[in-house]
Amino acid sequence: MQCALYDAGRCRSCQWIEQPLATQLTAKMDYLHHLLAGLPVAEWRTPVSGPEQGFRNKAKMVVSGSVEKPLLGMLHRDGTPEDLTECPLYPDSFAPVFAALKPFIARAGLTPYNVARKRGELKYLLLTESQQDGGMMLRFVLRSETKLAQLRAALPWLLAQLPQLKVISVNIQPVHMAIMEGETEIFLTEQQALAENFNGVPLWIRPQSFFQTNPVVASTLYSTARNWVRALPVTHMWDLFCGVGGFGLHCATPEMRLTGIEISPEAIACATQSAQVLGLHNLHFQALDSTQFATAQQDVPDLVLVNPPRRGIGAELCGYLSRMAPPFIVYSSCNAQSMAKDIRQLPGYRIERVQLFDMFPHTAHYEVLTLLVKI
Repeated sequence: MQCALYDAGRCRSCQWIEQPLATQLTAKMDYLHHLLAGLPVAEWRTPVSGPEQGFRNKAKMVVSGSVEKPLLGMLHRDGTPEDLTECPLYPDSFAPVFAALKPFIARAGLTPYNVARKRGELKYLLLTESQQDGGMMLRFVLRSETKLAQLRAALPWLLAQLPQLKVISVNIQPVHMAIMEGETEIFLTEQQALAENFNGVPLWIRPQSFFQTNPVVASTLYSTARNWVRALPVTHMWDLFCGVGGFGLHCATPEMRLTGIEISPEAIACATQSAQVLGLHNLHFQALDSTQFATAQQDVPDLVLVNPPRRGIGAELCGYLSRMAPPFIVYSSCNAQSMAKDIRQLPGYRIERVQLFDMFPHTAHYEVLTLLVKI
């Protein structure tokens, strides 16, 4: 992939960009083998990759510059702004949105937030696109509600320019820290969730709910998990750290009893809506801490699927799973280091298969799906 920003030394986010994708994949697989050394793996599946550019379905843009000439992108460590609207990781459909947002910021009088001076209102723009129909969700992250009325007044102009914007909201983040969003979300459109569909499974994306950034590879990740789970004798399943329910909704059958647990109420609302559309009445999603939920249960499911944040599932949940010993564990990880550490704390299990999913080309990051079977 060629990137003018990288070539000019203006952005180094894609640290592996000079390596061919095949070389990147080999390096990732080698490191994964290293992390799992000493843990016998019955089957290493062929790694899955996707497009090398234009694959991202979301953009998180720091807003800097002036109200008349805003910059959308990032801040270097010394505070220097960098406009990233031409980043080749974004699909072509993002370009007209960025182009319209710059004059809109001036129309609405949304002064970019100045980190050094602690002044201004507009901190971030968060854009997400649905692969189902090209609809988009746009979120303005503001320091306060001071400019909210002005934003509302200018909004008809933006909607006329960009009819693909289906969900628009304002997030209030008043803290002077590098925190992407606050707790308060104010919707400016009647629609509050963006419709998406992977492999025939309806999904919804709401503000403040996690969703994968690489839909091509994510679709394969979900369908792979479905194939693995449905080949096993599973009638009762937990989906822990379930997000919007992508894994559980793919794996579930009408006969299966499934409980999905996620700390985010917004994500649980999405998962519940999907289950209703699919007519799956044995699926139950709850907004709880996954570890606290699991360790309070006595009824052991046939399979536990975990998809934790980068820190992994941790010693407490590993200890519980070791004691309760469900027949199968499917572990989806965005951090193979923490996954390997967790698996070593599950001594009663063997690794049946492992597959790498290259969700983040040009970086050292990737996703891993692992099937663990009780010994």
